[in-house]
Amino acid sequence: MLKITGLDKLQKELKEAEQALNELDGELGVVNVDPHDPASIEAAIQSVNRVIDNRIEPYADSAIVGSLAEQMKESYRENILQKAAEARLQSNED
Repeated sequence: MLKITGLDKLQKELKEAEQALNELDGELGVVNVDPHDPASIEAAIQSVNRVIDNRIEPYADSAIVGSLAEQMKESYRENILQKAAEARLQSNED
């Protein structure tokens, strides 16, 4: 007979991941960015990172949640950088 162990731990981690994702659902907040100021862009990125970290703090020990949080941070970072670049291009065209 084959015995599978560790399912309880996995189920707990998946439940924590679900709870953490619920915390991150919806609007995280608003950041203001001066697209011509690299410090402003970096401050916006760090602000989003802090919001994500604060929301998932109760689940920070979960590898699944940590991985998802890092992916979200990178996605928001890329989005902020893209929006800033688009705003710079738009202002150069005006």
